[in-house]
Amino acid sequence: MKIAVISDIHSNLAALRAVIDDAARTGATAFWCLGDIVGYGPDPHECLALVRERATLCLRGNHDLGAIGVVPLEEFNPYAAAANAWTGRVLLDEERAFLRGLPSMLTWEDVTLAHASPREPVWEYVLSATVAMASFDHFQTRLCFVGHSHVPFICPEPASMRGCAFLQFPEQEPVDLGERRLILNPGSVGQPRDGDPRASYLLYDRDADAARLRRVAYDIAETQRRMGEAGLPRNLADRLAHGR
Repeated sequence: MKIAVISDIHSNLAALRAVIDDAARTGATAFWCLGDIVGYGPDPHECLALVRERATLCLRGNHDLGAIGVVPLEEFNPYAAAANAWTGRVLLDEERAFLRGLPSMLTWEDVTLAHASPREPVWEYVLSATVAMASFDHFQTRLCFVGHSHVPFICPEPASMRGCAFLQFPEQEPVDLGERRLILNPGSVGQPRDGDPRASYLLYDRDADAARLRRVAYDIAETQRRMGEAGLPRNLADRLAHGR
């Protein structure tokens, strides 16, 4: 069974469609979504519809909660707050109810899913060795998939207390997951921040016990055009071309 693990779509329909098409070509038969379906981008309705249709497991993230008023907009930077305010104005009541009903963390068989970190699933970024080390104490499964930082990585549990290492996935090459406990981040579908503007996701092969990072080009200019039409902050559109 091959599963496309996606995160941080951020209402970027062109990127999401490109990822769905690529996942189909690689044999994925299921999707897991780690949250932040909306926020930043111009197409919340269409992205929510596709996620609801495709995802067998789905979380909500901090931007999803901001858009429906559960997290105060004051907790976001001004550009993100403006985008979430716009998203909140256009969301339908049914879409709000769907987002409100999602968890921010769950366990499925031998895998944990958390939007941000297993210690604090809404806001905490797993970007430092200290946070990564603490995170291993907050899930019991062998694997934990997280999103939120928009940066793909694989982090093995260390054998000692000397600290965790964040390893890059070899592009397009599968990584044998082995017996180690691991934290894995698929990067962002809709707003990558690792210097590569292509959409990012993980192809998790449960039969082979392997994961492969996939990078997918999409029509960035189309998303930027639609963001302009919606009146979303210009810098949010500009950054898409740089993966920052």
